[in-house]
Amino acid sequence: MIEGLSHITFVVTDLDKMEEILTKVLDAKKVYDSGDRTFSLSKERFFDIGGVWVATMEGDPLPTKSYNHVAFKMSAEEYDERLQRILSLGLGVKEGRSRVDGEGQSIYFYDHDNHMFELHSGTLPDRLRRYAKE
Repeated sequence: MIEGLSHITFVVTDLDKMEEILTKVLDAKKVYDSGDRTFSLSKERFFDIGGVWVATMEGDPLPTKSYNHVAFKMSAEEYDERLQRILSLGLGVKEGRSRVDGEGQSIYFYDHDNHMFELHSGTLPDRLRRYAKE
């Protein structure tokens, strides 16, 4: 039986740049740094983001940007502050898709290796309730 999400891994060219994004935008707490050791495929760091284990490993970047993404929850009141944190790091913000009232707000942005992240203020029950109205 699947018990839930174990972890998310991002392969990145620069562990320090990714750490800056995770800690400054997503309030990540670094819990492990392999240094020059490689227990897995390459140097790696582990973070806790809202109870989710996020791993970063050195490697080649994604060749292109896509809509594949990981979404982290934020409150609607945090929207402007989080957007400013993203912009202060010079990250590319992607125009969000059109939304209907009740879906929540989203900020989509890319890291330096073409990974897309979303900060979203809605929940699955909110969205299902809204879609059921149509």
